[in-house]
Amino acid sequence: MQCSWSEIAMNCFPFNIYYGEKKGDAKGLQMQSLSGLSNNSTYGGSDVRRTGSELNSLDASDNSSDSLRRNAFPNLSQRPSNLRVFTVSELKSATKNFGRSVMLGEGGFGCVYKGLIKSVDDPAKKIEIAVKQLGKRGIQGHKEWVTEVNVLGIVEHPNLVKLVGYCADDDERGIQRLLVYEYMPNRSLEHHLSPRSETPLPWSRRLKIAQDAARGLTYLHEEMDFQIIFRDFKSSNILLDEQWNAKLSDFGLARLGPSDGLTHVSTAVVGTMGYAAPEYIQTGRLTSKIDVWSYGVFLYELITGRRPLDRNRPKGEQQLLEWIRPYLSDVKKFQIILDPRLERKHLLKSAQKLAIVANRCLVRNPKNRPKMSEVLEMVDRIVESSVSTNQQPPLNSVASADDSQDTEINNKKRIMDPKPDCNWFRLWRPKLLRTC
Repeated sequence: MQCSWSEIAMNCFPFNIYYGEKKGDAKGLQMQSLSGLSNNSTYGGSDVRRTGSELNSLDASDNSSDSLRRNAFPNLSQRPSNLRVFTVSELKSATKNFGRSVMLGEGGFGCVYKGLIKSVDDPAKKIEIAVKQLGKRGIQGHKEWVTEVNVLGIVEHPNLVKLVGYCADDDERGIQRLLVYEYMPNRSLEHHLSPRSETPLPWSRRLKIAQDAARGLTYLHEEMDFQIIFRDFKSSNILLDEQWNAKLSDFGLARLGPSDGLTHVSTAVVGTMGYAAPEYIQTGRLTSKIDVWSYGVFLYELITGRRPLDRNRPKGEQQLLEWIRPYLSDVKKFQIILDPRLERKHLLKSAQKLAIVANRCLVRNPKNRPKMSEVLEMVDRIVESSVSTNQQPPLNSVASADDSQDTEINNKKRIMDPKPDCNWFRLWRPKLLRTC
């Protein structure tokens, strides 16, 4: 049985831990209202979100320099955008009046529906879309809607889900806020890692997804004239297109990175339990390195096939990072954490290398974590090595197999990075992140 977020906050976190916007001293910190735990869906995962702030409007609880910086965020009025503006009636027609038969899922934002609209380039042609309808979440939902429009309206990358357009209209049902995305037929990574998935993702596809996701984060962090911090990187926010290309989605919690001269942005703590970087939870100080931490957690998801936080498992296995800790010392133990649904014949060394990358992302001191461009380089090398290995014919001689086994045994104490800084495990032991 799952606990609600309110129960988690009351029962699992010590009362001397505060979450909220910085006011300058401890007295100014207050617990803010908590949103509910959303259902799993194709276009939104089970997330725990606290009151955050949008990219383009001032928040009185932020410091003045942060407010000035955020006010300068490049929005739709300052940058060209190809977004289409839809009416409610158009989207009703496209989605069979938001019928349950075309509902793709329900997340923290609201319900998501599959639809068909006419192509702008060829009116005789129809294209598939996913329409996300804002639920009754009040001003916070509206903030996330605004952020989605402003972020995806000005960024474009093969590994970011494409926002086709939006709708801001009123009808007999009240205020309507909708987002229209390209349709991703292969659903989310979370879906395919789930035990309920009929066909598990092969290792080669998992590596490709890791590569695509790293490309998307690298673009957001380093390849524009401003930096965007995702803040909610997780497997349910990685969608897969028809060719199984991975694209980051759900930018409602995204935030502009610190401006020149500043080391971080002070914000309310938002994100998803199990993915959030401990220093961010403890301080509210936001840097791009919190996305790097989340990426490290995600890599262990790919390796193990397990969720970062799963209360349906035995007590000692509920927190992924805590569970894997004893198995990282040698090859025989490491094999225990590999997803049992995977064909293990040719993936062990590749999985070990990916675990090294994950450990570097999960270094205790965020300053010592690599940038996403550095992470991408490491993942690229693993993918290239994996492809070249798989293309080689298998070794048939007994002597070669024995030599390989001897090498594996001799190296079993050197599987992980010789300097992995495994102090990151300590951050998952305190009461701050314990589960119900």
